[in-house]
Amino acid sequence: MIPDWQQPLQQYFGFAGLRPGQQPVIETLLSGRSAAAIFPTGSGKSLCYQLPALMLPHLTLVISPLLALMQDQVQFLQSKGIAAATIDSTQSREDMHVVMDGVRSGSIKILMVSVERLKNESFRRFIAAVPLSLLVVDEAHCISEWGHNFRPDYLKLPDYCREFHVPQVLLLTATATPQVIADMRRYFSIAENDVVTTGFYRPNLRLLVQPTAEAERADKCRQWLTHVAQKSAQKSQDFAAIIYVTLQHTAEELAQRLNAQLPFAVEAYHAGLGPELRDAIQQRFMNGGTPVIVATIAFGMGVDKSNIRQVIHYDLPKSTENYSQEIGRAGRDGQASDCIMLADEAGLTVLENFVYGDTPEQTGIEALLQQIRSQTQGGQWEVLMTPLSAETNIRLLPLKTLLVNLEMRGVLAAQYSYFAEHRYRPAGSESELLARLQGEPQQFLQTVLNTSQKGRSWYTLDSAALEQAVGNQGQPARLRALKALEYCQEKGWLTLESKQMTDVYRVDEQRLADANLAASLYQHFLDREENEIRRIRRMLDLFRQPRCIARQLSAYFGEDMGQDCGHCSVCSGRFVDWPSRRHGQDLSRLDAQALCAPLQEKIQAQFARQASPELLTRFLCGVQVPWLSKVKARTLPAMGQLADTPYADVRQWLQQSLRG
Repeated sequence: MIPDWQQPLQQYFGFAGLRPGQQPVIETLLSGRSAAAIFPTGSGKSLCYQLPALMLPHLTLVISPLLALMQDQVQFLQSKGIAAATIDSTQSREDMHVVMDGVRSGSIKILMVSVERLKNESFRRFIAAVPLSLLVVDEAHCISEWGHNFRPDYLKLPDYCREFHVPQVLLLTATATPQVIADMRRYFSIAENDVVTTGFYRPNLRLLVQPTAEAERADKCRQWLTHVAQKSAQKSQDFAAIIYVTLQHTAEELAQRLNAQLPFAVEAYHAGLGPELRDAIQQRFMNGGTPVIVATIAFGMGVDKSNIRQVIHYDLPKSTENYSQEIGRAGRDGQASDCIMLADEAGLTVLENFVYGDTPEQTGIEALLQQIRSQTQGGQWEVLMTPLSAETNIRLLPLKTLLVNLEMRGVLAAQYSYFAEHRYRPAGSESELLARLQGEPQQFLQTVLNTSQKGRSWYTLDSAALEQAVGNQGQPARLRALKALEYCQEKGWLTLESKQMTDVYRVDEQRLADANLAASLYQHFLDREENEIRRIRRMLDLFRQPRCIARQLSAYFGEDMGQDCGHCSVCSGRFVDWPSRRHGQDLSRLDAQALCAPLQEKIQAQFARQASPELLTRFLCGVQVPWLSKVKARTLPAMGQLADTPYADVRQWLQQSLRG
């Protein structure tokens, strides 16, 4: 009997059959149950939702972590004659409304958005009115606080499922440990038998570990790239390679050096480049104009290029999961490809410093809780994240994580998000705008105009004045005004702009009053810190042990290969002992007071307080936090002076020196 999916598989995708793992996922969804697909990078996870989306009656909403990935997926689907679209920050209002009309009419079957889009109250009102068949969560491991790349906004997805009455969910990821899979299942109520894992081992990837002193790595990169270029030329084949580094300036310097030494183009790619330049570099890489990219981890997600013959780690990856994702970009055409680790433990301190910088000080947590207490009115608290980050000296990601933890403890309950400021500009005069409406809608719009703050050409909505003018008429006047303004914008009668995203929470003031709350939250972050440091050390053990690398990597993700791979650097008899870790500068020779005095002066002048030992440690180790940015600490000579010294050693030395 021919399965229902066979005909659309051939018609739209041109495939005669499915890859391993795809069929049970697709058939689970078509039978009405939720599923999770844990497949290696490049193993066809996307088809697991693309094919069912054609057969399900309503919209498939896809949550994707990266704009470029969304756009590539939509372009691919449209090329196959499948009605797919994205709503993203690059679109004009007009383009966005065309997409929304297509979703409402049912002509668009797949809509891709970022998780942050769901914080937009206007979008949530829109999607809540659209029948949904399936929610797809790409990079679903981000929902686990104990996984890598945790993103707090992902934790709200189960609530959105209930809000939008989503009947089914598909979770997709390439990297999930058994603990992370358990979290994914629990949050979305997925049965154990509906989790499909195809295994992490890819026999065409040769995993080679060659710990190399930093001064010698650039030459090693040149040798490897020359080798693969010559080998590809002999076969009359094109090749591509990615070199991963930790820091932006390393990417720039290494690319410049290799470009001068090699007969083909090498370019740097990192988050410090403008979006247009990054897109242009990525396109040159994808079309073969630039065969080699030297990149930070900002590059790679969603890059589906079949002939990447080498992935070189110049520096240590952030975690075993990151390593697995990054090497997964090699050899997607099934041909033999090399994954070369050149890094040694010299980069360990930099990785650990990133972790320490994400642990807020307990005083910052206490300041956050005090802000909530003082600003809560009528059981609600409204917050702008960026100013709160600056005031509490907590980075944005750990700040969002803190708020999620407060939600999980029942202290906060997320209500909704809205833009605090809305401004609009009529296409013509006020009278021309009003003449387009009749009766009560015209009267209400007149009130909106009358109560708005008027500039030369722009009006700013004044919600308080509007509420006072119209009173309580069943729904907040602000929401009614926004609907009216959005309607006028859709008609082309005015231009509407919104900014200052504000999150609104309901507060349990009794739980907020818990005297141990700050200490408990701080301990939670210390536990996370310890977990992340342990994750880094476990990754190092994978590379340092004289055991099959591929087998160790598979075991980390809960898979038993049963035998060694036979071709990694260990199996092929080329294991090299790792050099011992350098411990940075001799701190006993330094004057802590003199190093820290310029920063102390700036902190005292700006915040009327002394910098804590923790803040001074971050300063000397080059770990950026909001207060250091505020006082322009990078202009001070001692900023980052001890970046190659273990953070814990610097902290202990400072505590002893300043106490003495």
